[in-house]
Amino acid sequence: MTDAATKQVQPRKQGLSRTQKRALSRGAQYALFVAAVVALAVSADWARLKNQFAQVDLAKQMFPEIITLALKNTVLYTLSGFVFGLVLGMVIALMRLSPVGPYRWVAGIYIEIFRGLPALLIFIFVGVAVPLAFPGTEIPGGTYGKVALALGLVSAAYMAETIRAGIQAVPKGQMEAARSLGFSHARAMVSIIVPQAFRIVIPPLTNELVLLFKDSSLVLFLGVTLEERELAKYGRDLASQTANSTPILVAGLCYLLVTVPLGFVVRRLETKTGEATR
Repeated sequence: MTDAATKQVQPRKQGLSRTQKRALSRGAQYALFVAAVVALAVSADWARLKNQFAQVDLAKQMFPEIITLALKNTVLYTLSGFVFGLVLGMVIALMRLSPVGPYRWVAGIYIEIFRGLPALLIFIFVGVAVPLAFPGTEIPGGTYGKVALALGLVSAAYMAETIRAGIQAVPKGQMEAARSLGFSHARAMVSIIVPQAFRIVIPPLTNELVLLFKDSSLVLFLGVTLEERELAKYGRDLASQTANSTPILVAGLCYLLVTVPLGFVVRRLETKTGEATR
């Protein structure tokens, strides 16, 4: 047998397949992650962390007031800001889509300004600038009204763009069909287009509700009474009084008590919306 024939008979040496390489890469990443977690757990001073953040007796003293007062106020602030922002956002979205030029310009300027400014500055503006600009004028609802105005002004800019995108996502044939049946443009928008648009934008609007729930912590810059404190202010005050950070941790857990289920709802709604549009 010749050398050439011998070379043909000998099997070729093969390396790892693509699947094996991916499995090896994933295994290495898992091992690196576990090693990092173990190193972090071993190096942390758990005794000091427990003493500063996990005083069970102190946490128990916060109940039920942290729920009946702080969490309740946080939910009320969030819902009031969300409702005001949704109404204003709807108006801004329709102005954005209006054939009248000045309406579009005003809506565009509003969106760019309030999307670009930090929410903190909006709260300071509502708490300081509005009383100076309109002496003797009180915002209805006291602190709740101020929070609704501040959160609503911020959220309306984002909601307006979300609603506008939802309206534009509705097939144009829906409007044409409505007009052919004798609907006016305004009636078709209210009865046909907007309901379909809201079905599309429910997931991002729910996500905006989660963001507003966290932004409600900025209410402390408006100056609130003891009965008007929300979760962040309540936890911060108790932490200062007790020289311990356990109240802040408990307040954070209360935030998660609301935001985690809302996040799950957002994912479910996104899944259902995606299935409905297929």
